[in-house]
Amino acid sequence: MSENRLDATFARLREEGTAAFVAYLAAGDPTLDATLDLVLALEAAGVDVIELGLPFSDPLADGIVNQLAAQRALESGTTTAGVLALVRRIRERSQIPLVLFTYLNPVYTYGFEAFHAEAAAAGADGVLLLDLPPDEAVANAELTGTHGLRQIRLIAPTTPPARMRDIGAGGEGFIYYVSREGVTGEQSSLATNIAENVAIIKSGSGVPVCVGFGISTPDQAAAVARTADGVVVGSAIVKTIAAHGQDPDLPHRVADFVRPLVAATKAARAGT
Repeated sequence: MSENRLDATFARLREEGTAAFVAYLAAGDPTLDATLDLVLALEAAGVDVIELGLPFSDPLADGIVNQLAAQRALESGTTTAGVLALVRRIRERSQIPLVLFTYLNPVYTYGFEAFHAEAAAAGADGVLLLDLPPDEAVANAELTGTHGLRQIRLIAPTTPPARMRDIGAGGEGFIYYVSREGVTGEQSSLATNIAENVAIIKSGSGVPVCVGFGISTPDQAAAVARTADGVVVGSAIVKTIAAHGQDPDLPHRVADFVRPLVAATKAARAGT
């Protein structure tokens, strides 16, 4: 596929005047086979982009829900090679954009160049390394071989406006704006400065801006979709998987949970 799937999807959604719905899954939770079924079910439910979490034993940016998901994935035997094999299996049945979401340690241990080469060949579209600052990536030659994978950057709400614009200017695929301080997890309310900070990022960036951390209800998804290019939901989905992980109907249960969130995201700009 000559055009990156992320770029193509966001271009299409821009033309349609709607926001993207991005779903996070911990690959291997409860098993890699189950993750394949979940990806297909989420795509059928209207999800636009999947973030596949590559499990790591010390997920410092994650709250307890995603920490436990990573632990379950590791206990089920999930490895970096296994996740790359999963990407290949997904590509046999789907062209949904895939972003590998993880930390630098497992990628660097695998081999930075080898990981990116194999991930691109398997069919991934982007990589989000939570603990790799953009400045470090630029300053180290061994961290530059990305084989066309979009390098997704995080921007925190504590980032000064000038740096928000600088990071946004070098963005690829999309910018992931973290809506609040702290770790991942559901929140009862949204931060009040999301629209303001999204506008600052977009003033210096030519790529879409997606907002995540804490979004768990249709109303929250709709509120974010009115100002951002995408809505990211992770912990709320992972929590649903944890509750029904042994249920043979797991993919349908997760799809049923996500469908109202997708609908709210898509309807937000139409005012319906």
